[in-house]
Amino acid sequence: MKKRALISVSDKTGVVEFAKDLEKLGYEIISTGGTAKALQNAGIKTIGISDITGFPECLDGRVKTLHPAVHAGLLARRDDKEHMKQLEKLGIDPIDIVCVNLYPFKATIMKEGVTKEDAVENIDIGGPTMIRAAAKNYQDVAVVVDPRDYAEVVERLKNNTMDLTYKMTLMYKVFRHTAEYDSLISNYLAEQLEIEFPETVTYAYEKAQELRYGENPHQRAAFYREALPVEGSLPMAKQLHGKELSFNNINDAAGAIELVKEFDEPCVVASKHTNPCGVATAKDIHTAYVRAYECDPVSIFGGIVACNREVDAETAAEMSKIFLEIIIAPSFTEEAMKILTVKPNVRILQLDVMGRAKKKIYDMKKVAGGLLVQDKDATLFDDGDVKVVTKKKPTKAQMEQMKFAYKVVKHTKSNAIVVANDFAAIGVGGGQTNRIWAAGQAIERAGEKVKGAVLASDAFFPFSDCVELCAKAGISAIIQPGGSIRDKDSIEECDRNGIAMVFVGSRHFKH
Repeated sequence: MKKRALISVSDKTGVVEFAKDLEKLGYEIISTGGTAKALQNAGIKTIGISDITGFPECLDGRVKTLHPAVHAGLLARRDDKEHMKQLEKLGIDPIDIVCVNLYPFKATIMKEGVTKEDAVENIDIGGPTMIRAAAKNYQDVAVVVDPRDYAEVVERLKNNTMDLTYKMTLMYKVFRHTAEYDSLISNYLAEQLEIEFPETVTYAYEKAQELRYGENPHQRAAFYREALPVEGSLPMAKQLHGKELSFNNINDAAGAIELVKEFDEPCVVASKHTNPCGVATAKDIHTAYVRAYECDPVSIFGGIVACNREVDAETAAEMSKIFLEIIIAPSFTEEAMKILTVKPNVRILQLDVMGRAKKKIYDMKKVAGGLLVQDKDATLFDDGDVKVVTKKKPTKAQMEQMKFAYKVVKHTKSNAIVVANDFAAIGVGGGQTNRIWAAGQAIERAGEKVKGAVLASDAFFPFSDCVELCAKAGISAIIQPGGSIRDKDSIEECDRNGIAMVFVGSRHFKH
């Protein structure tokens, strides 16, 4: 019985060499459209798909392989005598190898200004149908969707080691491939139709790297990135130096990046265990780094630093004085790289942290047996919602400081309190089980600098005790969302102590 391979690919990487190898192994090559031309131009004899189906390609190529002569050749069980008799009666030859990859839907929807018509036209129909049919009959048909598998397939054919386990691996890759393909299509259509929370969801992620271990050494782990790149996100970073990122590095760095994105002015964020431990803005990145460091010189050690401006030699020299796990910035001068790379293990990542995603981003949290999906917390507060609730009104300077503090507290684990002065987060209290503890932690961390500083809370004060603590410490102004049934108690306590307080209406829990 003649051996046949059907080859029809959008990504033509390595396909000519693959077809030549199959031809040498005695396979007849069936092909379609552009693939057939590429193979013929390389001197490979091909059988046109119309010669197999007895039917011309039609509808601008929409119908080529959707024919019983193809699918019967793919689906016939070789160990089923009735199947083989039917093939013989119908004059259909079996197809033993299928090499297909699909229309470039992902590449199409990533283009600027792509129309819905272009996107829909790049939804493959015949390709998925063929590879799914071939995969279903994996015992008899080897189906190849990844050009990286060509060499091994040829080697196994040469050595007669194309066993069922390997064929099942190829089968698995088919359904993984079509699952990703269909998820991209369904999510694109949901976006077009503005369907936010469909009845079922599937998301496509591609493995970026294997990790040495997970959150702890006994946990295995890998890092996956969204199939459609998200501008300004950690997976888009280019590592310039240092050890491979760990599970905790990735998680912590992602948090630092999201916080530094809140600021347009030069800003440095120092982060530890996903909480900011130092944040400052200034006229230049060197000053911002020095002031972020001074927020908490202890916690920054072994931490992550994210900058939204180029790191120069002066800043690099300061950074090199302590151990930092990761330094993230849009760029580094040549002199800065020479200074920083003296330390072999520091991870240096180049990322345009000011890049903004072109699609709607959702925040997802995995729980056992389920997935929580919500809109990304992309706002701070609306200026029109700012309400001064105390007799004392904040000055314009205090409002600017409070806005700075509120940006930081938004990215601090709840319950969260941030004390700020001169555009530096001098006291951060996060991850506490009650708000008074978070306030106490932030005020204690601020030390003597607390006098005259402002304080931000990610959620309302349930009691007046936080204000009492603020008054004793010398806090001058408070920003919080408001909304407690006992707001009046906190307002009155502020009035008794001459503290200005504003409600902004927007809570920023972060769990």
